Parts: sequence; C-alpha cells; structure tokens
Amino acid sequence: MARPEPEHLWPDRLLFIGCGNMAGAILGRWLDLGLPPYRVKVVRPSGKPVAPDIEVTTRLEEVVTAGTWVVLGVKPQQLAQVAQEIGPFLVHHPRILSILAGVPIASLERCFPDAASIVRCMPNLPVRTGQGVSLFYPGNGIDAERRAAITKTFSLLGLVEWLEEEALFDAATALSGCGPAFVYRFIDALGAAGASLGLDPAMAARMALATVAGAGLSAVHSDVAPSAMADAVASKGGMTREGLDVLDKDEALKVLLEQTLRAARDRGAELAKLAASKD
Repeated sequence: MARPEPEHLWPDRLLFIGCGNMAGAILGRWLDLGLPPYRVKVVRPSGKPVAPDIEVTTRLEEVVTAGTWVVLGVKPQQLAQVAQEIGPFLVHHPRILSILAGVPIASLERCFPDAASIVRCMPNLPVRTGQGVSLFYPGNGIDAERRAAITKTFSLLGLVEWLEEEALFDAATALSGCGPAFVYRFIDALGAAGASLGLDPAMAARMALATVAGAGLSAVHSDVAPSAMADAVASKGGMTREGLDVLDKDEALKVLLEQTLRAARDRGAELAKLAASKD
C-alpha cells in the first residue's frame, strides 16, 4: 500500500497509555504509512522503546495537550489504577480510545469524566499488515464528523465496523478479535492432520499455512459466498466432497465454532463485570 499523503489522516497528537501487542500493532502500521513520530508519545512502566524516534516515558508527568487522542492499551484490571495516575493530566478534555477487552463505556466514563469523547475499540493483530478488523462502539461526544475521522484513520488498518449496540461488543470481539487465534489453531491442526497421514511434519505445516493463506485471499477477492466456493470445488463422489461430508455431518464444525465463540463472548462479559466492580 502506498503511503497516504494527506496530513489530516493523523491526529495532531497521539498518547499511548501502554503499548503491548495490540497497541504496538496499531502504532507500527500507522508509522509504516507515514505517521510522523514526533506526534506520538508512549507511556509504559518498562520504558522499553517501541519504534525509532518515538518518545517513551515510564509515567505521565505533564498535562496532555488539547485534542490529543489517548489510546488506552493497558490490561483491563489496571484501569482504575491507571485512571487515578493519569487523570490529573487530562484536564483539557482529551479524546479517549480504549482497546481494553471487556471494559464498557460506562466504566470508562466513570474513570475519565473530563474526556471530550470516549470510544471503545477492539482491533485484531492482523491490523499490523493492514488486513485487520477494528470494531467500534461510540460513547458520548462522538458525532458524525468524529466518527468519519476515526473510520478514515483506522481504515488504513483494514476493515472498520461500528456497532450500534454495546451489548453485541463481546460477540463481535469473540469473532474478529479472538478469531485470528482460532484460525491459527486450525492451521496447526490442518498441518498436524497431514503429518498423521505420513507427510513430513515440517512440509505439512508449510502446506497448511500456504493453503489457508491462499484460500483466504481467494475468498476475500471473490463475490461468491465461501459456502458456494467450497461446493464449487467439491465434485460429487470426489476427494473434497468426502472430506466436506465429515465436516458437515451434524453441522459439527458450525457447532464447535459456535461453542468457541460463545465461550469467548461469555468471558468478555465476565471481564466487564470485573472491571465494573473495581471502578
């Protein structure tokens, strides 16, 4: 992807509170696409560098400039402590974007009453390569213009979806936020299954990875539903059909994935209750 030229794609100032895997993936992609490092500051207890020319500090010690996007990337259970530590420096009504799993808007608004706006966001790790999904739910202070600005900037990371009901946030997170991990498990299992049939394990792993990558790209660039694509390559009485019959029997694969997503969603609800109890 060519680097975007317009300066207005980037906020004037970005403050990352915590910069673990997910926040680091977002920041890394934006830097690759031309985000000026001087606009970014990272606060993380370790003080560990995150990228060349990015200012990193172990604690916030000065008032945050008006209009700054504050990206919360700490662990959910640290929210109350972090809010207490950085709250005195947020007097200029910053715009807060939270990627804290399971923490609802109500909890964020209680922790940051002076924020101009608060948005929940849940990206997934493929945002690092521009092939990710970013979910959003708007809190108070998010008008159409602000929503469009967020969409434009995060579209550089992949697909952007806005949820109109916060109650669906955990379900959507289970699908796209947790989904990559489930796909990685499938790739691993596909390779292991090939090895169990006698293939060299390393070769089977490479084949599984390339097969899933190629199939995914084919599905992305096709206007045909994945179910129809599967049927199109499954000739009656052939090898593919025989294998699909195993996956399709009693809808076993669908049932397994529904159980998987339900477990992840329910854990999100548990995390929300835990966050609320610590406000």
